[in-house]
Amino acid sequence: MLSVLSSVLGGIGLFLLGMILMTDGLKALAGDSLRGVLFRFTKTKFSAVTTGALLTALVQSSSATTLATIGFVSAGLLTFSSAVGVMLGANLGTTSTGWLVGLLGLKLSLGDILLPFIGLGALARLIGQGKVAQAGSALAGFGVIFVGIDILQDGMQGMAEHIQLDSFAQSGLFSRVILVLIGAAMTIIMQSSSAAVATTLTALSTNTIDLTQAAALVVGQNMGTTVTAGIAAIGASAAAKRTAAVHIFFNLGTGVITFFILPWLVAGIEVVAEHLWHNDDTLTLAAFHTVFNLMGLLIFLPFTHKLAALAERIIPERRSPYIAWLDSSLLTLPAVALEAAQRAQAHIASALFRLLSGQLLHQAGPQEKLIDELDQALDAVRDFIGRIESNEGHKLEFKRQISALHVNDHLERLIIEARHGGEDKKAFNNMENLFKGAQSLSSLLDQLAQDLDSLEQIPDVEAVQHFSQRLADERRSGRPAIIAATASRKLHPDEAIEALAVQRWIDRLAYHAWRCGHHFRIVQGEEHRDQEGAERHPQPQD
Repeated sequence: MLSVLSSVLGGIGLFLLGMILMTDGLKALAGDSLRGVLFRFTKTKFSAVTTGALLTALVQSSSATTLATIGFVSAGLLTFSSAVGVMLGANLGTTSTGWLVGLLGLKLSLGDILLPFIGLGALARLIGQGKVAQAGSALAGFGVIFVGIDILQDGMQGMAEHIQLDSFAQSGLFSRVILVLIGAAMTIIMQSSSAAVATTLTALSTNTIDLTQAAALVVGQNMGTTVTAGIAAIGASAAAKRTAAVHIFFNLGTGVITFFILPWLVAGIEVVAEHLWHNDDTLTLAAFHTVFNLMGLLIFLPFTHKLAALAERIIPERRSPYIAWLDSSLLTLPAVALEAAQRAQAHIASALFRLLSGQLLHQAGPQEKLIDELDQALDAVRDFIGRIESNEGHKLEFKRQISALHVNDHLERLIIEARHGGEDKKAFNNMENLFKGAQSLSSLLDQLAQDLDSLEQIPDVEAVQHFSQRLADERRSGRPAIIAATASRKLHPDEAIEALAVQRWIDRLAYHAWRCGHHFRIVQGEEHRDQEGAERHPQPQD
C-alpha cells in the first residue's frame, strides 16, 4: 500500500511540477502579447468569453488569465464587465486539460517518448537566454506532465485493490454530496483543479471509480477553485476581490445546478458518447466537464452586468481613488504593473495641475487636505514602482520604469510648490508680465490635465516646453529689470522680493510640468525628443 501511495503522490507531484513549468514558460513567451490580446479582443461579451477560453487553453492555466485580467482592471484599461466575460471564458478554457489527458495522456503512454523533451527543455533553460530559456521551460514542463500521468496511472491501478467506493455508487443525494466534497478537497489540497481532474481521469481509466462517481468528483473540483480564488483575494485590491467574487458566483452557481441534474446529464452525455467514441469513459468525463461549464456559461452570460454590479456593491472601493489601480499581485507582470502606476500618476497629476492652475489665477488656495492626499498617493506609487520586478534586459520596459520614477519625482516637487502657491498676490497685480505669464501657464496646465484624463491622448508637451524655455530666458533679463525698478523707486523692496519669488515659482511650475509630461510620454511608450533638450535648460532654483 505504501508503494502505491508513493506512486500516486509522486505522479500528482510531477503533474503539478510539469504544469507549473509549462505555464510559466508559456506566460513568459506570451509577454506583452497577453496584454495586447486582452486589451484588443474583449470589447463585447462574446469576444471577452472567447478570448478568456482560448488564452486559458493556450497557457493551460486559468490563474494566468485571471491575473492578467485583474491587472488590466487594476490599471483601468479593461472594464470590469469585460473582465467578467474573460473570467467566464477562463472557466471553459480550463476544461481543455481534461481533453489533453484523456486523448493523449491515458490513450498513449507518452512518458517514455517525451523523456528527451525534458532533457532538451532543461538544457535550453540552463544555457539559453530570453525566449529560448522560456521555451525550454515550457517544453520540459510538457514532458514532465505526461511522465507524471504514467506514474499516476500505475499507482491508481494498485489503488483500485485497496479502495472500495461501492457505497458512493448509489444515486442518493448524500453519496453525491460526499463525492462533491471530496472533489473540492482535492482541488484545495492540490491547489490546482487541473491536477485534481487529471487524477480523477486516471482513477476512472483504471476502474478505481465509475463514471458517475468521477462526474460528482469533477463537479466538486470545479467548485473547489472558489476557495483558492477566495484565499488569493485576501488583502488584494477591490478589483481582485471583485474578480474572485464573480469566479465564486459562477462556479458555485454552475456546480449547484449541475449537482441536482447530475444523473440525467451524465446519462445524456453517455448516449452521445456511444456514437462518437464508443463509450470511452475518460473522454465522456472530459466531455461532461466541458458541457456543464458551457451550460453554466450560457446561463450566466446574459447576466454579466448584473454580476459585475453585485460584486461592486458587495465589495466597494475603500482606498484613495488616486491609488485604486495599484495591486501587489501585478508586481510580477512588469508591463501591466507600469500601466497601473501610470494610471495612478495620471490621476494624481490631473488633480494637481488643476489645483496649480487655480492658484495661478488666485482661484484656489493651498487646499492642504487635497495636497496631503495627493502627497500620500505619490508615496504609495513610488513604493509600488520600486517593487516592480525590473528587467534591464528588456530595454524599453526598463526605460519606461525609470521614466515613471522621474514622473513621480517631478510631481513630488510640484506638491511642494502647491503648498505655498499663490501667496504673493501683490506681485501678480503689480507686475503685468507676471500676471500674463501666470494666465498662460494656467491654460497650459488645464490642457495637460485634460490630456491626462484620458491616457489615449498624448500630452501636449511641446507647448509647455516652449513656455518653460521662454521663462528661463525671461528670468535672465527679468531679474535685473525688477532690481532696477526697485533702485529707481518704482517698486517697493518688499514688492520686489515678492515679485522675484513669484517669478521663480512660475518658472519652477513650468519646468516640472514640462519634464513630467515628457516622461509621461515615455511611460506611454511614445518616444519624444526634446527640441532643445533638458540639459540646455537648467532646472530653476529657489
